[in-house]
Formats: sequence, C-alpha cells, structure tokens
Amino acid sequence: MAELVIARNPDPDSSLRYLLWLPVGEGLLFRTSDTWPRTKALYCHPADLGEWPAGDDLDVVERVALRSCARRGAAIDVVVDRGRENRSQIVYTRGRGRDMVFWQSPRTRKQARPQVRTPTARAPGVDELEIVVDAHERYPYRFASQQTRTARRALPAGDYGVLLDDTLVASVERKSLPDLVSSIANGRLRFALGELAALPRAAVVVEDRWSQVFAQRHVRPARVADSLAELQVRWPGVPIVFAETRPLAEEWTYRFLAAALAWAHDEQAIGLRMAGAASELAAGDAPQPSTAQVRAWARSAGIDVPDRGRLRPDVWARFREAHASTE
Repeated sequence: MAELVIARNPDPDSSLRYLLWLPVGEGLLFRTSDTWPRTKALYCHPADLGEWPAGDDLDVVERVALRSCARRGAAIDVVVDRGRENRSQIVYTRGRGRDMVFWQSPRTRKQARPQVRTPTARAPGVDELEIVVDAHERYPYRFASQQTRTARRALPAGDYGVLLDDTLVASVERKSLPDLVSSIANGRLRFALGELAALPRAAVVVEDRWSQVFAQRHVRPARVADSLAELQVRWPGVPIVFAETRPLAEEWTYRFLAAALAWAHDEQAIGLRMAGAASELAAGDAPQPSTAQVRAWARSAGIDVPDRGRLRPDVWARFREAHASTE
C-alpha cells in the first residue's frame, strides 16, 4: 500500500525541519516545517530525491497509509488512512515573482482566505475622513478603497489618528503578530497601551488571527495569551482586536476612526448645548421681585392695582419692561 512518509531533515542548519515524501510518479520530495498543516498552510520547498536519507541517517517521524494521492491540475489531493487530519492538498502557485508550493488542509485553506469582501460604503456621518498617519509608520495603510485623505505627522500615541480642532481624539496602534509578540516580550506594548489610554478613544488592531498566538515557536504561547489578558484587564478602554488579515485590519481602522470622530463631534455639540443651558439657568437664578415690590412700583407709576391678591399679567409685564430698560 502506498504511504506518505515524513522524516527529519538531516541538515541541522535548515529552518525546514522535515522531509515529506509522496508516491507521485517516481516520487516527490519536499522540505517543510511541520508534520501536518494544522494551524496554517505550510511552505514546501521542492527537493531532489537524492536528499532522501539512506540507511541509518533516515529518521522517520511518521509513516501513514494513503487512501489516495492524485494530481489534479495545479494541486495534489492527499487522503491518508486515519480518522482525523486525513485530507490535505499540495498546491503549486506563484508568489513574489517565483513558483511556490504550499501544503494545506481544508481548515487552513478556509482560514487563509476568509470568504469576505471589504465594503466600499462610506462610514455614516463622515463625508471625507482625514486620517493622520504617524511619521514613523514605515508601510502605512493607504485607505484607497474609502473616501479618505491622509496626512503625515508625529502622533503622541498610536499609528493612525483623527483630529478635532487640532486635538487628537482617537488613535489606533497597528501590529503584525510578530511585532505584537516581540512588544509583549520587551514591554513596549505595556507603555504603548498606557499612552493610548490617555486619549478619549483608542485601540490596537492585529493583522492576524487569535489562534496564531498559539502557533508561536520562539516564545511560550501561554505567556503571550496571559500577557494579552492582563493588559486588557488593566486597560479595558483600549481593546486589542484581531482582524485576521492586513486588508481587514485596515478596514477596521477606518471604521473605528470614523465612528470615533463622529462621536467626538456629537460630544462637542452636546457640551456646547449644556454650557448654554447652564448660563441660562445661572441668569434665571437672579432673585425675583415679590408681589409687594411690584405693587408698590405700580402705584408709584400711576397704575391702578388692588390692595390684596394677585396682580394682573400686564402689570408684571410692564414691571419687567421698565426694569429691563434700566439694566
């Protein structure tokens, strides 16, 4: 019966630690980084069959019987004889100007290409959003699919922000997953969140999936997860959002900043109305004349008023007019 065989790469300097052998034609050999595409598609480097170790140098990690292994167009469908993790594909593609091969499972294929299309509809309440990009941002978002314009300047916190009356009212810190992990390890993320928390609204957006935190090799995944949880508890007003891909992170940043600016405009308008109402209330708090005072003034002005009881509305009106003209 045909088998899929995975052996350790005898080259200690290679980052691709395993050799994958498939019985297609005279045999296909690839160098790869893991024994199965569980959490992400695995890059496979085609190798010469002569690299397959012989004799005592052969260290087989896994040998699995195959139900089928057939080439279909630019892919090789691989089905192994076991209950779980039994279907995968070797896909030939082209990227970065060269031919590339990836080993993917149905799960990693769905995660790598989320079936979404970012919307082009403008954010509500904003005709054209001006986004300030931090001067230190090396490869900034362009927001090309949205009604925006960008300006470069140094920001006190975050990588992208919006201003209201030259005041930074919201900011977003962008992170790739490797940058997120390194900033947790060296403590930079803790200081960044402290600066973001001083703004009215702020967030951190990560260009990857939360599940990839647990696929880290050079740092304990539990340490990263625990640090993220502790930072969110300490600064609950600065959410850390995992947006799967860079385009989705860019779209989330646009929507967040547009909503934050619209909210800041509303807060400003409400504040002005409240200030006006307070001044009116303060003016209305001036002491009001008593009925006896108005009665005495009316008699001095030659107006006929009763000795007791309420005064007519026109008497009060004439009193206010007379005293308003003297103020």
